[in-house]
Amino acid sequence: MRLSTSWRSTSTALTGLLVGLQSLPGNALTLNIDDVKSVRGVAQVLTNNLMEIYNGNKTGGIPGRFDGGHYWWEAGAVMGAFIDYWAITQDAGHNPMVMQAMLHQVGEDWNYEPSNVTSQLGNDDQAFWCLAALAAAERKFPDPPADQPQWIALAQAVFNRQVTRWEPEHCGGGMRWQVVHLNKGWDYKNAVSNGLFFQISARLARYTGNSTYAEHAEKMYDWLHDTVKFVSPEWKVFDGAHVTDQCVKKDFTQWSYNAGIMLAGSAVMYNITTDPAKKQIWKNRVDGFLEGTNAFFSPDPAQANIMYEAACEPRGNCNRDQRSFKAYLARFMAMTVQAAPYTADKILPKLRISAVAAAKQCDGAADGKTCGMRWTRPTSDWSFDEGILGQTLSALEVVQNTQILKVAAPATAATGGTSKGDPNAGSKGMDYAQLKIGDEKITKRDVAGAVFLTLLVTGFFGGLAWFMMTDVLV
Repeated sequence: MRLSTSWRSTSTALTGLLVGLQSLPGNALTLNIDDVKSVRGVAQVLTNNLMEIYNGNKTGGIPGRFDGGHYWWEAGAVMGAFIDYWAITQDAGHNPMVMQAMLHQVGEDWNYEPSNVTSQLGNDDQAFWCLAALAAAERKFPDPPADQPQWIALAQAVFNRQVTRWEPEHCGGGMRWQVVHLNKGWDYKNAVSNGLFFQISARLARYTGNSTYAEHAEKMYDWLHDTVKFVSPEWKVFDGAHVTDQCVKKDFTQWSYNAGIMLAGSAVMYNITTDPAKKQIWKNRVDGFLEGTNAFFSPDPAQANIMYEAACEPRGNCNRDQRSFKAYLARFMAMTVQAAPYTADKILPKLRISAVAAAKQCDGAADGKTCGMRWTRPTSDWSFDEGILGQTLSALEVVQNTQILKVAAPATAATGGTSKGDPNAGSKGMDYAQLKIGDEKITKRDVAGAVFLTLLVTGFFGGLAWFMMTDVLV
């Protein structure tokens, strides 16, 4: 397959301070969606809200980990959002923290499989950190020091680790949800793990120009759609199925992030495909998945085009993870706009309306700026029982991605990307098949490594990182 690297780019980096945040009594966020400064000001407040609950850059904290029962993967998702925040706003204030966290969590073999998360290592968890590394390369986030793993090499390491987990003897292919056979969920194959591999493969194909990655993306898509039928003829994306019955009996739950993952992956494949007939096939898929996302916008005419998590939000029973899923739908819809510009007229109005609604939800708690989850309500629903990370991240993603047309096209190796790859990355790693109960390695590396990486990042980012370092070492 011949690959192209065209992508929408509508402006260069924008300048100016992040001002324009308006206030109501109690500091509630007011978003003027037509004022760039207002949008960026609200995004800045939301990143600061996330930093208030992040202890990874403080004494005793673990870089790249959130406290309060949050799983490892969600920190990777936050890092991806902060990279996009920097690209969209040009506010580099959080960059030292992002660099520190992403390097600290690479694991002993530089493949985003740190040994201390073995008991919760899913293919999807690993993939979310990979997405952050891909975003760092595509957005030309500062490269790590030369003696540290590089962004594209990290993404290639994850790809190389996951491609070996393709399992034709159960369900005709695909990967299991969990990496380790001792973990709950080992007997399950799901759309998110396999969909993320599909998207990672497509984005690696675009960045590197290597058609082998595109071939793997096509193979995974065909399995999801044709073999296991996690994607329905109506473009619904179902959660998954158990291997015990060869994935016959499915969990038909639809989550917003699964739809977004497949939409953006298909848009990237549309973007890089040059054969007219094949390009039309990918366009049809983009159109289908985009139509399928309508399931995640309120059916109430009075709340039209407001994003919601249909499977749990109406009943108010979204768990900690599920409260962040709208973040990824917003992110991947914006990615689709850049990869397939013709979709902008359908996507951007929904993001804009949802962003205004999300900002109105950020008027809860004593500070008057803590975000609730249900954007279909006019003020905060005070849904803080599962913490505030997920709903804050969702608000940030939908607000900042309204500005996607003002962001430079994601880079490739051929169009100015500076991240260095390694096709052989990931060749080393733990053999999880040999693990037994009690074998997981828990080390002191997390806390000790925090100081080392802070020192490393200090030299890289200069004075701003020195400010961070004093916060860690005091």
